[in-house]
Amino acid sequence: MTALLQGTGLQRSYGPTPALRGIDLEIGAGEIVAVTGPSGCGKSTLLHCLAGILRADAGEVRYRDQDLGLLSEASRSRLRRTEFGVLFQFGQLVPELTAAENVALPLLLAGSGRREARKAATLWLGRFGVGDLADQLPGKMSGGQQQRCAVARALVTEPKVLFADEPTGALDVLTGEQVLTEIVHIARQQGTSVLLVTHDAQVAAYADREIALRDGVVDHSGLGLGIGS
Repeated sequence: MTALLQGTGLQRSYGPTPALRGIDLEIGAGEIVAVTGPSGCGKSTLLHCLAGILRADAGEVRYRDQDLGLLSEASRSRLRRTEFGVLFQFGQLVPELTAAENVALPLLLAGSGRREARKAATLWLGRFGVGDLADQLPGKMSGGQQQRCAVARALVTEPKVLFADEPTGALDVLTGEQVLTEIVHIARQQGTSVLLVTHDAQVAAYADREIALRDGVVDHSGLGLGIGS
């Protein structure tokens, strides 16, 4: 399988503390890859580097054979509004915006007209069972409803790669399963690649393959990964 997104020799430190110590990772088109491991092993840092949110201290991230490290911050932001979708554990909806306005935001930032963006946002909210909350502010929603809106926002641009950082961490088991099932269904339908960061083995089971991290490196032992801890 030809790599759509590739990280090679990725290193990243926070002050004197290394978070990534030479990670290699490839994701093929339409592939769902779970990155697992205990807290503090570098999972989220790896996701942020691959998504162009953080710059690696060393190594290279290539998307469609383009080196993200050579792009300006504005170009990387544009990439995240069009080709990439990012989903965080707690959704991070804009509290002053309604559900529909939150979901429409990436489209508006990418230059879509307001009516077109609103129509797409309403459609995607409906796909995740929260279409009736289009005019509701996040503060009036449950955690599960907020996360469904956040998933809709991450997918509304029909990205080539979805980066999902502990997407069910704030949800109960049933709601988490429902959200994951829908993410996988839509990813398969659209051919979207997914990088799924999780500490939960049940969540990782939704992926095509799993990469385990420990202390900033890929753990090839298959033992003591701390999944579920």
